[in-house]
Amino acid sequence: MIRSMTGYGYYKYQDDLVCMDVEIKTVNHRYCDIYIRMPRQLSCFEDKVRSLIMNRIYRGKVDVFLNWENLGEGVKKVILDKNLALEYYNAMSKLAEELQLRDDISSLSLARFPEILRIEKKEENSEEVWSILEQAVNKALDVLIEMREAEGEKLKASLVDICNNIENYRLKIKEREPLVVDEYKEKLTARIQELMTGDVVDQSRLAMEVAIFADKCSIDEELVRLKSHIDQFMDILTMEGPVGRKLDFLLQEMNREVNTIGAKANDLNITKNVIELKSEIEKIREQIQNVE
Repeated sequence: MIRSMTGYGYYKYQDDLVCMDVEIKTVNHRYCDIYIRMPRQLSCFEDKVRSLIMNRIYRGKVDVFLNWENLGEGVKKVILDKNLALEYYNAMSKLAEELQLRDDISSLSLARFPEILRIEKKEENSEEVWSILEQAVNKALDVLIEMREAEGEKLKASLVDICNNIENYRLKIKEREPLVVDEYKEKLTARIQELMTGDVVDQSRLAMEVAIFADKCSIDEELVRLKSHIDQFMDILTMEGPVGRKLDFLLQEMNREVNTIGAKANDLNITKNVIELKSEIEKIREQIQNVE
């Protein structure tokens, strides 16, 4: 099953303690280019997230947005620096004694001094965080891949139709090919007879000229190879995994054969069909730019 490189996946995990959002967007790209935006406290998991994605996405520009929020109570804790508080107390007591001030030092007044009390976030359990993050990323990837596969089915149907059109034009050229030599022989005979009034046409010389022409404009091999490329293209469309590069290579080969047919075939009808073939190949080129 072929996949489109365009897709979107979103998943939100939430329980009593944690809320996590994962959003993944992909567009076409020659390689697998992953950009991850995540909160600072999750940055240690970036390589793991990247590895998860690369195991399931093979081509495309991938933008990942992660958001994490701890909803549980006791997420923050107050840290008391007792030694520092004692130093402040001793200093204030000494100052009060020397200046003969009323000693009204209280815990509230001490708490106002810097660094005596500070708020810190409790450290998260990394294994628990990764377990939630891994689940959320995989769920978002599931949604993303489902969309890419649905788009891929549409691409496949379109590519099959175009390949059938190419085969129809190829068959028209194949039917026309034998007539080209016969028509050339008739035209050449008529022209020679025009120029050689009353003389007998040298049939052996005529046959040689026709044979040279037939050899020059023969497109049998090109038509056979084009048919082979079409069949391979259709087979690849049924394969699993990334096939975009294979399709692109085959398309180049198909285009090469069609160009050769156009250059060798000395016939207006064949030329018209070659133009149609090039038009269909261009349609495929546009479509497979988005195939993974």
